[in-house]
Amino acid sequence: MRFTNFVLAAGLTATAFAAPVAVRDEDDNCVADYDETTSAAVVAQTTLPSSSAAVVAATSVAPSSSAVKTSAAVVQASSAASPVVASSSPAATSSTKAASSTKAAVAAASSGSTAAGKLRWIGASESGAEFGQGNLPGVVGTDYTFPNTTAIQTLIDGGMNIFRVPFLFERMAQSSITASLDATYLASYKEVIDYITAAGATAVMEAHNYGRYDNNIITSTSDFGTFWGNFATEFKDNSNVIFDCNNEFHDEPTATIYAELNQACVTAIRGVGATSQYIFVEGTSYTGAWTWVSSGNSVSMLNITDPEDKLVYEFHQYLDSDGSGTSATCVSSTIGAERIADATAWLKANNLKGVIGEFAGGVNADCESAISGMLDALAADNEYWLGALWWGAGPWWGDYIYAFEPPTGVAYKQYFDTLVSYVA
Repeated sequence: MRFTNFVLAAGLTATAFAAPVAVRDEDDNCVADYDETTSAAVVAQTTLPSSSAAVVAATSVAPSSSAVKTSAAVVQASSAASPVVASSSPAATSSTKAASSTKAAVAAASSGSTAAGKLRWIGASESGAEFGQGNLPGVVGTDYTFPNTTAIQTLIDGGMNIFRVPFLFERMAQSSITASLDATYLASYKEVIDYITAAGATAVMEAHNYGRYDNNIITSTSDFGTFWGNFATEFKDNSNVIFDCNNEFHDEPTATIYAELNQACVTAIRGVGATSQYIFVEGTSYTGAWTWVSSGNSVSMLNITDPEDKLVYEFHQYLDSDGSGTSATCVSSTIGAERIADATAWLKANNLKGVIGEFAGGVNADCESAISGMLDALAADNEYWLGALWWGAGPWWGDYIYAFEPPTGVAYKQYFDTLVSYVA
């Protein structure tokens, strides 16, 4: 999700963020992060709606479904937003509660088959480490934070079994994308990942960068592959992680570069011996399900190959009028199923697997029906659709319109029981 949209959607005030806010393009279904380096800059920007908070060049609001979506473009603090609510700890909060690895929902996720009307994975994005994209590398606790593992445990105990944890290239490899990984940022990030997987759930490790490094579009497949080889080496022995090569490519210089970068990611990960894990690949145009065909993704993304045959195509889908995830209003009570129909047909025609990596809707009757309709449609074709992850959870979302952080997130209170009812 784009960060500016996220800020607006979250209903956060511009002054609340010293870090960048994401912005979302009206014709895309994700929001991009908007780099703002100071509070003053944010104030001048007023509302920064973004369906995917990402670090996007100041000139391009990289829509990302991970950005905080705020009503009226409120704030989709997906990666660029700075803290909205004080966190109990800048680093991952270590919970002493025993991991619920024996829960039926978690066990079902590791099974090879999925019951009729259910999905293998249901979970949420856990934002924090990608916030503050205007201040890089930034200060933990001020510009960014890490997900709270106590809150994650609450979601696991309730039945969720997958969590998407965004990070930034610029913090993980600080001098250049090919640099050695930063030990401090990596350690805090890994603490969250290890907690999730030790609890028996799955952790999706996602670069929330919109195909950019330091606001520059990434075009070197060699450099991209170097990063993913370095990163995958750290997690290659953990079979409960998933690699997500990049959040929401958009406005790329050629019609094939994003597919080529995805291929470089896959090749590098497999090349360092990480062979047991799934890899999520995202398309251009913010990887929207409803624009999958019109964007060219339906052609270019077919060129990606994996020797382990564990590719999953990741789609993002919001249900407001422009698909940006910046409004609490859904187009209709049936828009959820309608917007994924073309993606479903594509997966079936090519016998591929897909996942909704970001989705959300406001707390109202139309959105509630639309969300249930989307999940029903996904579950009806669970041979092709593996799951769905809500945008977004995390300790700094505050009053964001899609906030899913227990116990007070408005979407958590409204939608949690609905979502977990689809877990196989």
